[in-house]
Amino acid sequence: MKRQLSVTWQDPVALAQAGRSMAGLEFLLAIRDGRLPHPPICALLGYRLTEVDSGRAVFETTPAEQHYNPIGVVHGGVAMTLLDSAMGCAVQTQMPAGGGYTTLEANTNLVRAITSSTGALRAIGEVVHLGKRVATAQARLEDAAGKLYAHATSTCILL
Repeated sequence: MKRQLSVTWQDPVALAQAGRSMAGLEFLLAIRDGRLPHPPICALLGYRLTEVDSGRAVFETTPAEQHYNPIGVVHGGVAMTLLDSAMGCAVQTQMPAGGGYTTLEANTNLVRAITSSTGALRAIGEVVHLGKRVATAQARLEDAAGKLYAHATSTCILL
C-alpha cells in the first residue's frame, strides 16, 4: 500500500539573511518561539527546535515509517541529522551577530535501533569547548525515559 507525505516550508534564503543580523542565541530563540520559521530540513524530517539556551540546544521528533531504511528501522542518517543539528545549534548560540561556524568533523555512535514505535526522541546538544577558531560539542539522542539511542561529538570551525 502506497503512502504519501506532503512537505511545505518557507524561503531558506530569507531565514539565513535574518540570522546574519542577529546573535546566534537571539536567532535560535526566534525560531523556537515561531517568530522565524524552522529551516526546511526540519519540515522534511519532521523535527523541531524545542529548547535553546547559551551553549545548549534541544531538538525533538517522533520517528515514523517515512524515516525507515530498507531493513525496516529508522535510517541512521535521521539520528545523525538530529544530533548534528543539536550540536551545531549549541555552538551557534555562542556566535555574535554576523558570526558563524561550520562542522569540520562529526562522529556518531548508534547504540539502539529506532522504529516508529520508539516514541518521541530528544537530541540534546551542548558545547564542550569554545575557542577563538574551534568549538567542540556533544549530543545525546534519548527517549522520554532517558534511554540512549545514539550519541555524538563534533568539531566546528568558527568563521
